Amino acid sequence: MKLAAELKAINAALDTYRQQLDEIPDDVFAETPAIGGWSFAEVYSHIMQASLGSSVAAEKCCNKTGSTTTEGLNWKGMLVFLLGRFPPGKRKAPPAVAELTKNITKEEARNLIIKVRKRLESVVPLTHHAPDNNKISHPGLGMLNARQWIKFLRIHLEHHLAQLSRIRKSFPQE
Repeated sequence: MKLAAELKAINAALDTYRQQLDEIPDDVFAETPAIGGWSFAEVYSHIMQASLGSSVAAEKCCNKTGSTTTEGLNWKGMLVFLLGRFPPGKRKAPPAVAELTKNITKEEARNLIIKVRKRLESVVPLTHHAPDNNKISHPGLGMLNARQWIKFLRIHLEHHLAQLSRIRKSFPQE
């Protein structure tokens, strides 16, 4: 997918996150679902913080402050990037990522969505001229360059939309 298409898909996913945020009842937003795992609030915290982190990594690659290397994606990364999505099934966030996840308010989630959009507006144009060999390590996928960080951001946003759907289905429908 070209960079413009990736950005379009990212914005569509962020639109969906924003729309769903308004549809989630306030009284269940921070509640742990019956199926276990993260609450809506924790998913929003995780995905928006991870998106900000991915945009920072992409920017570092653009500014050549990552590592200059020929290393690339590991086998998991190659699979994810080949498919353009995570393989089916649940997975656990790396411990360092999970530690940053917390219950946030809906207002904090709205503000994080806005912050992610603004970061991307400033970072994505830089990626057009970013060197392919300047990379930052991803905790599970290997070494990613700026354009790969943007693609990962899209894949990751779309992955967690499915998680929100599972959480929503676990609550009684009114």
